[in-house]
Amino acid sequence: MKKFACRCLRMSLLMVAALNPLVYAAPDPALEKQIDELLANMSLTEKIGQTQLRDWGTYAEKDMPAIKQAVRDGKIGGFLNVTMSSVNKYAFEELQRIAVEESPKKIPLIFGQDVIHGYKTIFPIPLGQAASWNADIVKQGARIAAEEATTDGIRWTFAPMIDIARDPRWGRIAESLGEDPYLASLLGVAMTEGFQTEDPTDPTAMAASAKHFVGYGATEGGRDYNTAYVPEGLLRDVYLRPFKANVDAGLMTIMSSYNTLNDIPATANKFTLKKILRDEWKFDGFVVSDWNAVMEMIPHGFAADAKHAAELAANGGIDFEMHTDTFEKYLPELIKEGKFSEADLNTAVRNMLRIKLRLGLWDNPYPRGNREQVLLNEKFLAAAETAAEESFVLLKNDKKILPLNKKQTIAVIGPLADAPFEQLGTWIYDGEKKDTRTFLPALKKYLGNDKNIIVAPGVSYSRDKSTAGFAAAVAAAKKADVILYVGGEESVLSGEGHSRGDIRLPGVQQELIAQLAATGKPLVQVIMAGRTIQLDQTLEQSTALLMAWHPGTMGGPALVDVLYGEVSPVGRLPLTWPIAVGQIPYYYNHMATGRPATDKNYTRIDKIEQGVFQHQPGNSSNLLDYGHKPQFPFGYGLTYTTFTYDNLQISAKEIGLGKTLTASAVIKNTGKVAATEVVQLYVQDIIGDVTRPVRELKNFQRVFLKPGESQKVTFTLHTDELAFHNQAMQLVTEPGQFNLWIAPNAEEGLQTSFMVK
Repeated sequence: MKKFACRCLRMSLLMVAALNPLVYAAPDPALEKQIDELLANMSLTEKIGQTQLRDWGTYAEKDMPAIKQAVRDGKIGGFLNVTMSSVNKYAFEELQRIAVEESPKKIPLIFGQDVIHGYKTIFPIPLGQAASWNADIVKQGARIAAEEATTDGIRWTFAPMIDIARDPRWGRIAESLGEDPYLASLLGVAMTEGFQTEDPTDPTAMAASAKHFVGYGATEGGRDYNTAYVPEGLLRDVYLRPFKANVDAGLMTIMSSYNTLNDIPATANKFTLKKILRDEWKFDGFVVSDWNAVMEMIPHGFAADAKHAAELAANGGIDFEMHTDTFEKYLPELIKEGKFSEADLNTAVRNMLRIKLRLGLWDNPYPRGNREQVLLNEKFLAAAETAAEESFVLLKNDKKILPLNKKQTIAVIGPLADAPFEQLGTWIYDGEKKDTRTFLPALKKYLGNDKNIIVAPGVSYSRDKSTAGFAAAVAAAKKADVILYVGGEESVLSGEGHSRGDIRLPGVQQELIAQLAATGKPLVQVIMAGRTIQLDQTLEQSTALLMAWHPGTMGGPALVDVLYGEVSPVGRLPLTWPIAVGQIPYYYNHMATGRPATDKNYTRIDKIEQGVFQHQPGNSSNLLDYGHKPQFPFGYGLTYTTFTYDNLQISAKEIGLGKTLTASAVIKNTGKVAATEVVQLYVQDIIGDVTRPVRELKNFQRVFLKPGESQKVTFTLHTDELAFHNQAMQLVTEPGQFNLWIAPNAEEGLQTSFMVK
């Protein structure tokens, strides 16, 4: 692997940085005194102004004088989407100057933006970053995004999105960190640390905003903005865990969600926003509503009108109202009527001021500039390329067709081989396609010429239903040694509001792949998409299959490096890959049921004889047509070598509560290529006060091994890590029997058991 030495140095520096914890979360008496002094001298209008977050991108030229006057009067606390303005996308400095020089109390504005997976240098979509299983990569991506965005004055980002996502129909799964609470917690904290740094007063630091609080990823049918029903135990053990981990790590802000949770809109859910977040977790940052979410409680059927929506949101725990102005219009009336108290308003303003002070906005209110030297610099592009390489997941590699070699003639086919905008993925407000380096030009550069490349896209875009290009694509395939098909989804098919009921390859891509496969030539399929794809016959028709997600600015060179073996694939699935939509929701950490399916206790649909007795095919928890297993399990991913797992050992067969168990196994590279194995630790609590999952990820390690090299990989497991919420909603570790696996994914591995006494 030619790039290994360079990448190891880069990652070692990152790992050193990752050891330093956030240091600013503890209460600061001096800071609280500043807040007291500010509050004591603020008028009611000025206090309410601090709760108003306005969308600069929605204003026309005619609106500008009134908006600037509102800043001057202390009636606005911050802006979002400044760079989305059609009038002035660089208004940061002017608006901030008005606030800190002309407003009554000179309180700085806070500028926020959806800086989700990069600002100008775009990293892989968060789901792709999660596939790296590399917290250092995720942290570095957030750090670079913050360094770039702060040049323009953006000091607050609406990330990380740490909704647990179990349904690939949901468009926003692309923004998620997958289905597992342990992995999402670890990577979410890494992202928060990258944005905020150890010292958030650093002008390159941004306040993170974990979203969406809470249950958004559990909406029915994968439909966005929809209804979520999550029992409290599941809420606490799965959906809340990444948020709790981020709060404990010093998270500065939280965004509420659009959905209803157990029939209560998340925007006014006192149970989550007050009881859990404030009373139990002692969170002292501010909570922002999602865009227009306060007013959307009216169509939800929860609020009668705008005034009622303001009352519900303010009493429910919202500190900062995004986009809408119900707080400005109605809080004075509500206070007079006794429906909202000025004491509660003071609490909201205190939360706002606390974060502005922690960010050092009084000392550094303006954009830090230096855009030309910072944006898209070579160091950042190299990091984005490494992140893309580590995000790719090799799912199939029959006949060891990969890696390719330079002497082969390659037919490059498919709609996404040279699609600079689509490669960037969803939520790229500030990324530009002109900066994207796509696969086809990168391939030509790598090979030194294009004499071994035959290009015939076959279809012009992912949803194209025309077959006019099929003949040329098939002709190109017949002339080639290997077919390289780069397809999937355009970026617009995932993200907010972009859910799909049919998650197969859109357009006529399946038909095109079928015709290419019929040539008999080896077919390497590369998928760029914001979700897992229902593969159908294309899996069998492909000799190799690589999931590339939407890999960002440097996806093209990264793809060349992996396909040609400069780097061995290292990515692992951060979610379960279903066979078909009919299996959804499908996630690895499910319950066993009373009749768990096995390979032997039921008959698949095509093998059931006609006229048999009703129960003869078996009665277990399965689908007759799709079976009981996924297409690919959570944690799955191949490399260009093979590994064996051997000699599983644990330190004791019995441990007491409050003690630690050690488990180890020997991992050996039995192939011919140096590569990284992601060794995973799973546990099952066999009997519980409530039913427990069949497996739960508790830890993992990335191990780089040369050919023939072996290493003993050791994990420690404290009994506190086995805790769950019982029927009484107490967090407990129960004595009893546990299964333990050291494994390459959630379906395989070496297994043993131990007892907690």
